[in-house]
Amino acid sequence: MPEEKHTSFETMTVKKSDIVVPYKFSARMKGQNDVTVTPQVSGQLMRIAVSEGQIVTKGQTLFVIDYRNAQLELESAQANLQAALAQENSARLEYDSNRHLYEKKIVSSYMLRNSENAYKQAQAAVAQARVAVNRARVELGFCTITAPVSGVIGEIPVRIGDQVSPMTQLTILSGNRTMYAEFSLTESIIEEMVQEKVRAQDVDRYISRLPDATFVMKNGTEFPYKGRVVSVTGVVNSSTGTLTAKVSFPNPDGHLYSGIQGTIIMPFTEKGVIVVPQNAVVRLQDKALVYKVKPDSTATAVDVTTEDTGDGKQFIITNGLKVGDRIISVGANNVTEGQKVLFPKEVKSDKKK
Repeated sequence: MPEEKHTSFETMTVKKSDIVVPYKFSARMKGQNDVTVTPQVSGQLMRIAVSEGQIVTKGQTLFVIDYRNAQLELESAQANLQAALAQENSARLEYDSNRHLYEKKIVSSYMLRNSENAYKQAQAAVAQARVAVNRARVELGFCTITAPVSGVIGEIPVRIGDQVSPMTQLTILSGNRTMYAEFSLTESIIEEMVQEKVRAQDVDRYISRLPDATFVMKNGTEFPYKGRVVSVTGVVNSSTGTLTAKVSFPNPDGHLYSGIQGTIIMPFTEKGVIVVPQNAVVRLQDKALVYKVKPDSTATAVDVTTEDTGDGKQFIITNGLKVGDRIISVGANNVTEGQKVLFPKEVKSDKKK
């Protein structure tokens, strides 16, 4: 059988191979400790000690509510405590005196019990007064709102002079030393988990084998630190058919903020798949075609289903081709149905004269 020579078309024989595919998932960043800051008392906002986007440390003052009434309440409670202590002291002296007189049989047991009861009542009054002082001190402390965690101040929707209450959101404090990106695992990855028989108790082990993740912001900037998947929900979302995963990213420089949207990229290995050059695939409206070379060297179009490999050079063919098929890898855009693309080479023989 004569050998075939190449024309302007080049061909390849379909085979299976392994390829690393960068899977991409839309994600939104969230701080490790995103805390909604609200007051615990009502009053007029007297001071805003921070600004939006400011980095704060745990315990740092954020807002101050008018504390004058709370200060007066504390002073009143402290005065009541002093009065209760004085009353307790008098009751104790009376009780001690009656106890000594009773021992000498000068007073009756009735007077002794009355003085003892009065002393116990005075002690209870002191305890109540101490509680009132502590409560007033706590209320006064609530007037100064401090950072519950270290992080970055979000939007501050209130202004000095506003009346605030426990229902008022003052800001959101994002603990941004560690950031989490949530995304949905695709059906193909879920199928892989099913094939590997990943049970609920084995999820942690499966997670440990997942590759490092890269976060790319909307402007194309790649975050310099890699992330790791730290959790995968055990329930498939009935409406989307996906599992929610969470990736943890270190954020030592504070460049990531809560609410930033971007793309999580994770390289997964696709094993035993058919990979063809992108030039071999012809797009025709909503169809993807590949020209297969028949035994008579003519081309025929076959519909295929493709999956992007992310490298800009190749496609994974998930349906339409099988191992051993011969396809046009170069020049597919110029071929027509039934066109002959390979021709036998001419064989030259030397004749003796």
